[in-house]
Amino acid sequence: MTKIKLCGLGRAADIAAANSIGPEFIGFVFAKKSRRYVSPEVAEGLKSLLREDIMAVGVFVDEDISVVKDLLDRGVIDVAQLHGAEDEVYIKRLKDETGKQVIKAFKIGTEEDIKPVEASPADFVLLDAGAGDGKVFDWSLVKNVKREYFLAGGLNPDNVGEAVKGLRPFAVDVSSGIETDGFKDEEKMVRFAEAVRKAGGMI
Repeated sequence: MTKIKLCGLGRAADIAAANSIGPEFIGFVFAKKSRRYVSPEVAEGLKSLLREDIMAVGVFVDEDISVVKDLLDRGVIDVAQLHGAEDEVYIKRLKDETGKQVIKAFKIGTEEDIKPVEASPADFVLLDAGAGDGKVFDWSLVKNVKREYFLAGGLNPDNVGEAVKGLRPFAVDVSSGIETDGFKDEEKMVRFAEAVRKAGGMI
């Protein structure tokens, strides 16, 4: 069954909606250039409202490893998701020093982009069209990926069912596809989760 990650949450209302829907993962964005950025203090408050069975993922772009480690060690986040140029040494060190899982994001544009995906020491990989720009990439490029991955990039309530049926990814990751006017939309969040679960045979 494909798991669900609702990313870019930033308000108590977003957490309340997630608690009701029950995704396996939610995401806090710690990249300061993102319009979805939340401070560690805000994230800590939101995490305290989150159901204990939902894992909080922290999204980072070339952040100092000490910052990521601190948030993992303090339990503000449960998993780190890396979207920058973090290399294998960075990933291995973060895993070794925290004992927590790491997701490494990769931009997929050609078949050549799959090679580093297979070799990454991260626990999971996230395959995206770009840096959270809400665009869909050619899904046929990942049909032969041998490891478990998060599928991202342009997913929404209307196309995620097709993605789940066609690719059976470990998880699907959505942010802009569940927003209206720049804010998370609970109705879209519900529809997204229902589409994933229906495609996976749960509904």
